[in-house]
Amino acid sequence: MRRPFVMAWLLCGSLDILYAAATSLVAGHGPLAMLRAVASGPFGDAARAWGLAGSVLGLLVHFAIMAAMVAAGFWLARQTPLGEIAPWKAGTLYGLVLYGVMAGVVLHLRFGTEFPSPDKLKLANELFPHVFLVGMPIFYLARRAMNTSPSA
Repeated sequence: MRRPFVMAWLLCGSLDILYAAATSLVAGHGPLAMLRAVASGPFGDAARAWGLAGSVLGLLVHFAIMAAMVAAGFWLARQTPLGEIAPWKAGTLYGLVLYGVMAGVVLHLRFGTEFPSPDKLKLANELFPHVFLVGMPIFYLARRAMNTSPSA
């Protein structure tokens, strides 16, 4: 399962960060500032002023978080009934849970963000990557790995 895990980690991490970069550009912020904001989660607000080093650190933080998300998703796919239902259903549910944990717990406690966002467009913008770029790909790739592994 190591290769499928790495594939899912790199795919979901890349899709999610590209989506975040694109939405930050549309919002007029820019991807490097967005990455420094990611770094500020665990390293404090000073990370927002760390320039390129802060941006690289933010990218590392993002991929570390994604590793945990993919590991949890693969575990759920192998050890719970989620692995037995259609990947789009399991991935949707998992993406909603990921959104709830990220926005409702992590971002709310660290930055005081409103949860859920009262702005319906912002809410959809936040839900989309968790479901379609992270949750669903994880469960599709986990299912594929389970169906092609020697123990399957």
